[in-house]
Order: sequence, then C-alpha cells, then structure tokens
Amino acid sequence: MTLFVLTWAITSLSLWAATYVFDGLQFNDSGALIISALVLGLANAIVRPLLILFTLPLTILSMGFFLLVINALVLMLVAQLVSGFVLSGFWTAFFASIFIAILNAFIGSFFAINRITIERIR
Repeated sequence: MTLFVLTWAITSLSLWAATYVFDGLQFNDSGALIISALVLGLANAIVRPLLILFTLPLTILSMGFFLLVINALVLMLVAQLVSGFVLSGFWTAFFASIFIAILNAFIGSFFAINRITIERIR
C-alpha cells in the first residue's frame, strides 16, 4: 500500500510540474490533479498494455516509437475521463507524456532504495 501511495504522489507531482512546462495542460483544482494521477496510473496498468498488444506490429515496424503515441493517447483518454483536466491537443499530450515519464523515472529513482526496503519488510 505504501508503494502505491508513493507512486501516486510521484505521478501527481509530475503532472503538476507538467502544467508549468506546457501551456496546453492544466487542472482546474488540486482534486482534479490527484484524481488524474490515479486514473493515469490505472490507465497505464490496464489500457496501455492492451493498446500495446493490439498495435504490436506497428510498434515493431516503428522500432518502438509508436509507444510514444500510445502514451499520448492514454494521457488524452485521462483528460477526457477526468473533469477539470484540460489538454489542448495531441502534440501537447505527446510531449507532456514524454516529460511526465522522464520526471516520474527521475523522481522515482530517489525512492528506489526505499522501495527495496518496503518490499523486504513485507
């Protein structure tokens, strides 16, 4: 449970930072931000693997670059599902999803030792 909350917080922080980098991405309030982070995590766990499976030939032909399009589509889906999350278009979603993934990995790397510790405690 602690790992889930930590991941949710990191995603929320990354989404919040993305609003300062991309003009076309904004949240009406902090509740929309927190819910968007939760829905994005769920979409990445459920919808994204299905999209990858269905578009596998295209992903292979593009040498994996189509995964960036899938990430953008998942972010656009979250924007459609969560009221208060405004996303201006595909290219904003495309570059924002890259930014969010890199920032998630960067912030998450600081907690890697704690994740190992959390797993050992269980």
